[in-house]
Amino acid sequence: MNDEVYSFALKNTLDEIQNICPEMKNSLVFKEDGSIIARDENTSEDLAAQIIESFNTISDKTDAIGSIEGITLDCSKGELQVLFINELYMVTVTTEKADKNYVDTVTRVLVPTILRLLEKIRPAPLKRRSLPKTKTPIPEDDVLEEDELEEDTEEESEEDTKDPRAKEDFDDEEADNEDIIPEPPVHQLIVENLGGLLVPSDTVRMDTETLSQWERLFEDVKIEEVNVETFNGKSTRCKVKPMKDSKYEGKGIIRMPEKIQNILQIRKSELVRVKPVID
Repeated sequence: MNDEVYSFALKNTLDEIQNICPEMKNSLVFKEDGSIIARDENTSEDLAAQIIESFNTISDKTDAIGSIEGITLDCSKGELQVLFINELYMVTVTTEKADKNYVDTVTRVLVPTILRLLEKIRPAPLKRRSLPKTKTPIPEDDVLEEDELEEDTEEESEEDTKDPRAKEDFDDEEADNEDIIPEPPVHQLIVENLGGLLVPSDTVRMDTETLSQWERLFEDVKIEEVNVETFNGKSTRCKVKPMKDSKYEGKGIIRMPEKIQNILQIRKSELVRVKPVID
C-alpha cells in the first residue's frame, strides 16, 4: 500500500472515530520527524503544524530521560493526549464531557488494530484476461504444429455435438444464482460488560440501528443470532438482542456477558468481529 492510500484510509478512520465519539474534537497522526500522516476534517494544517511544533519542543527536553511514550494535558475545557502507537504519534483533543475510559478504548485498542490491518493490506495482483480474437496474421513463430491443430479441431467438434440441453441447464443455473443471499456483513465492535441477575448468559446486545440495517439487507429476516470472532481466531455463535441502555447506542459497542467472554478468552475493551447468522 502506497503512502497516499495509507493516509487516505487512516484519515477516514479518524473521521469515523469522531462519528462514534463526538466528544473527540481533533485528531492527528504524525511521524517522529514531524511529517503529517493523517488529520481529521476539524484539524487544519496550521493547527496540526502548531501541535507538532509544541510537541517537538517538549520532546527535545526529554533526551535525558528517554523517549516519550505519551503526554496528557488536562485543561479547563478538555484534554489533549499524545500517544505513541506503532511507530507513530497520535494526538487527540477531547471536551471536558468526554468519557475518558471510552476515549482510551478507542485510541488504545481500535486505532492500533486498524493500523496493523492497514500495514498488512497489499494490492491484489491483476488477473490475466484472455485477448479477444482478431484477424491479425499469426507470426510464423506462433504457428501451431499440425498435431496441435488437429487436436484443437477435434475438441471444437466435440463441443458442437454436445447435448443442447446442457445450455438450458447452464441458463437455469444462472437464474438460480440471481437469488443467492448476500454475504453477511462483518462489523468490528468493542466489547463492553453485560451483567445482572436476569441477564441470560448466552445472549449479547447490540446497537438497534445495526440490527435494523441487517434485517433490511436480508429482506426483513429477523436477526436472532450472531457469530462473534476474535482476532486470535476464536469464535462462537450466540443469541442477540437490541441494547436497552441508550448511552451505548451508536458507539460501536457489543455488550457481552462474562460467560461468552470466557469462551472467547477476551475481556472488556477488546475488539471483535461480528456478523449476523442467516440460516
